[in-house]
Amino acid sequence: MRGPTRNSEHPPGKLTRRALVVGGLQLGFAGMLAARMRYMQVEQADQFRLLAEENRVNIRLIAPNRGEIFDRNGLALARNAPSYRIVIVPEDAGDVPLVVNRLAGLIELSSEELDRAMSEIERTRTTPFLPVTLADRVDWEAISRVAVNAPALPGITPEVGMTRVYPRGFDTAHVVGYVGPVSDYDLSRIEDPEPVLRIPRFQIGKVGLEAREEDRLRGKAGAKRVEVNATGRVMRELDRREGQQGADLQLTLDAELQSYVQARLAGESASAVVIDCETGDLRAIASAPSFDPNLFVRGISVADYKALTEDDHRPLANKSVQGAYPPGSTFKMVTALAALEDGLVGPNDTVYCPGHLEVSGRRFHCWKRAGHGHVDLLNSLKQSCDVYYYDLALKVGIDKISAMANRLGLGIRHDVPMSAVASGLTPDRDWKMRVHKQEWLVGDTVNASIGQGYMLASPLQLAVMTARLATGRETLPRLVKSVDGVDTGIGGGAPLGLNENNLRQIRKAMYAVSNDRGGTGYRSRIIGDSMRMAGKTGTSQVRNITAAERAAGVINNNDLPWDRRDHALFVSFAPFDAPKYACCVVVEHGGGGSTAAGPVARDILLQALYNGTPPLDAYPEADRSRIRSQHERLQREQLERAGAESNRA
Repeated sequence: MRGPTRNSEHPPGKLTRRALVVGGLQLGFAGMLAARMRYMQVEQADQFRLLAEENRVNIRLIAPNRGEIFDRNGLALARNAPSYRIVIVPEDAGDVPLVVNRLAGLIELSSEELDRAMSEIERTRTTPFLPVTLADRVDWEAISRVAVNAPALPGITPEVGMTRVYPRGFDTAHVVGYVGPVSDYDLSRIEDPEPVLRIPRFQIGKVGLEAREEDRLRGKAGAKRVEVNATGRVMRELDRREGQQGADLQLTLDAELQSYVQARLAGESASAVVIDCETGDLRAIASAPSFDPNLFVRGISVADYKALTEDDHRPLANKSVQGAYPPGSTFKMVTALAALEDGLVGPNDTVYCPGHLEVSGRRFHCWKRAGHGHVDLLNSLKQSCDVYYYDLALKVGIDKISAMANRLGLGIRHDVPMSAVASGLTPDRDWKMRVHKQEWLVGDTVNASIGQGYMLASPLQLAVMTARLATGRETLPRLVKSVDGVDTGIGGGAPLGLNENNLRQIRKAMYAVSNDRGGTGYRSRIIGDSMRMAGKTGTSQVRNITAAERAAGVINNNDLPWDRRDHALFVSFAPFDAPKYACCVVVEHGGGGSTAAGPVARDILLQALYNGTPPLDAYPEADRSRIRSQHERLQREQLERAGAESNRA
């Protein structure tokens, strides 16, 4: 039998061309894989090692400690304090509602804070390993209860953080302001927000100095490297770089004087500013009524916020810098100085006041219906005669009056780091045409000459004006004394370039207001030659007095509803011979400046001059019994407030 025949074309042991091609392709592909593997494992090893490390190690921010705020004597106005809080990690808790109910049985949980926490848990369902705060600023007893019952509270952990505390509470609320958690609105106002602002419940300044000096106070965030597992849970901390604390600010305020001023304004809708004539330092800047800024740090309750917003005395408004009022007769020094500087009137020139002045067919009345008779510059200020200034205004004109007002600090937004600082208004012809599209009228000038009509000024501006009249220099208000111990300079200012003889005439007339019998501020004088005060009363109308009311003589503020009464103003400086402090007091709807604002300004200046409670013999004898009772009451209130602040701390 014959076996199979062999293919003579492909002898045994020989490779076919097809096999060679396939083998070559396989060998080339394997070579390519090897080259790629070598490239990735050797040449790109560092890059892939970094990517692997990033999958395993995360960088997390550490919130910086906020800079603290002190008064000129080192007393804390805003500080950081340890705060105990209770947090929950939903991933570890399992049944979150059950665990929260157990916790509620052990410690008191605010319904508002609990609702906020549950909403936050719901929003972060995709990251259940992140802690959420259930209760903030809890006491040590609550921490102890949680620790003892830890086995029954999975996922619940007590922590220690830092929170903002305002030791002076109501006294400096309008100046210092307050902080609060970063909101979506806050982020929307910042073009390129720093990553630290996205830390849960990170606090930033909301109003006042806290907001205006946010960049300095915030500090720089630190960072830590943490190892995480595949789900993102932190396994351990690898290293840490602490952040840079924010700058500490020392203010020019005297906390004790500020406390006195705030207490002296109690019960009124009012404001007061005390400025150092030499340096421009703001020693006190108060607005009443006030509020407790500590309520806002973690979120104020609806009831508390409603009580503040519905109060007709507007406790949230900082009247000392935000308020813009017709300056009334406190503006008369501006009109007089404009006329003196222009050579249009001399100190001995007189004007006859019959109780009114006819201008362009309209009768402009003096506050004294029977008139003042013949008055010169000194007596016009001493008795606050309106007709004298109507007559000056017709000679000087609005442009020169407005220019002098600007020179003395009115109509200018002073650069102090507080919220909503008003610019006031010193109108002129161009302003009225630009804003109202109307020609300026001579009656507008007459009204402006006594600080009425369109004229507006804040208590801060009026205090600056008074300091400039007292010194003849461009006093600039200063609130921040130093930053991290580095002084910011003084605001005494350069000379205004005004004629010293003219300034002397104005000061002499202001002295007569407070110290001569018949002066409108005589009842608020200071006794003692070395402490004598110069001042000027002012009353600004908030409504027009009708002809029928004038005819009937029904212009008594006490007969009107509170919100229709005139504002009361008083500006002053002391001592007269060597001015140290200038002061402005505005009492909203207080009536007459001599009765409502003058005594307050006198008391505040004495407190500043004596750096504490002044002796009774510095007051007129008729006032001493009342002043003694007032001092005792204020001391009791200050002790009670100090006790409350100690308990809060």
